[in-house]
Amino acid sequence: MSPYQLTRTLPEDATDAALRADVLHGLTRTPKSLPPKWFYDARGSELFEEITTLDEYYPTRAEREILLARAPEIAAATGARTLVELGSGSSEKTRHLLDELPVPHAYVPVDVSESALVGAAESLLVERPGLQVHALIADFTKELELPDTPGPRLVAFLGGTIGNLLPDERADFLASVRAMLVPGDALLLGTDLVKDESVLVRAYDDASGVTAAFNKNVLAVVDRELGADFDPADFDHVALWNSDQRWIEMRLRARRALTVKIRELDLVVAFEAGEEMRTEVSAKFTEDSVRTELAGAGMELAHWWTDEAERFALSLATAV
Repeated sequence: MSPYQLTRTLPEDATDAALRADVLHGLTRTPKSLPPKWFYDARGSELFEEITTLDEYYPTRAEREILLARAPEIAAATGARTLVELGSGSSEKTRHLLDELPVPHAYVPVDVSESALVGAAESLLVERPGLQVHALIADFTKELELPDTPGPRLVAFLGGTIGNLLPDERADFLASVRAMLVPGDALLLGTDLVKDESVLVRAYDDASGVTAAFNKNVLAVVDRELGADFDPADFDHVALWNSDQRWIEMRLRARRALTVKIRELDLVVAFEAGEEMRTEVSAKFTEDSVRTELAGAGMELAHWWTDEAERFALSLATAV
C-alpha cells in the first residue's frame, strides 16, 4: 500500500486535449500566443531550474529568503495543520513551511504532473515519515475539491506564478481560492514586485541565453506532441516591460516570413517577418495592488513580508 494518497481529478487525456485547444486557439488569433504552461516538459523543467540559479534571476532566491526568515511567523499566524500547495512541482520551497507546522500535520500538493507529485511525495516521506500526504493530480485554475484533512488549512501559491495569469484569470483564480477557504484558513501568496525596468528585463533575458532556450522550448513541445515543423532557429527570444500593464512579456519573433504545418491539427500557420507571438506575461505587483485584488475576491491582506532588498513579497490573506 502506498504511504501517500494520490487522487486524479483530471482525465488521462486532459493534457493532450488542453494542448490541442490552446495551440488551435492561440495560433489562429491575432496577435498569436501560446500559454506558458507548455514550457514545462522534462527539458523545460530542467531549463527553468537552471534559470533559478542565474545571477540575473532573483525571484527564487528572494522568495526563499523570506520563507527561511518568516516560516515560523507564518505557522504561528495561521496555526495551520494542513498545507495545500497549488502548482507544487518538486515541493522544494514548502519544506521550510512544513518544518514549522505542528505535528502531526498533512500536506496536499496539487499539480498536473503525476510524476512530479509522486517524486515529491516519496522524497518528503523519506525525510518526514509521519507526514500525511494527499496528492491531487488537478488543474489549480479550476474548482478544486480538497481532501478531508485537519484544519486550519494554509493554501500556498508561491513563485510569483499568479503573475502568469491575465487580470481576468487572476480574479477568477482568487475567487476560486476564496471558495475553498473556511473560517480559520488562509492564503499565502508569492508575488514579484514592480522595480526598475532594467532589472526586470535582465531577469527574463539573461546574458547566457538560458531563458531564450526555455522560451523556444515551447516550440519543441508543439513539434513533438502535435507533429508540427517549427524550427526554433527561425525565432528570436524577446523580453520587454509593458509599463501600462505592469508586466514582463516574453515573445518569440519570426526572423523571416515562414509557414508552419501542425499535422495533428490539420493546421497551417503563416508568420510574417518580424511577427511576434506572446508566450508569457509575468505581472509585477505592489502591496496596494495585491491588497486590492485580494479584496475583490473577498479576502483581506493580514500580513506582508518582503526580502531585505524588497524585490519579492509573501502575503498572508484570510477570508472576509
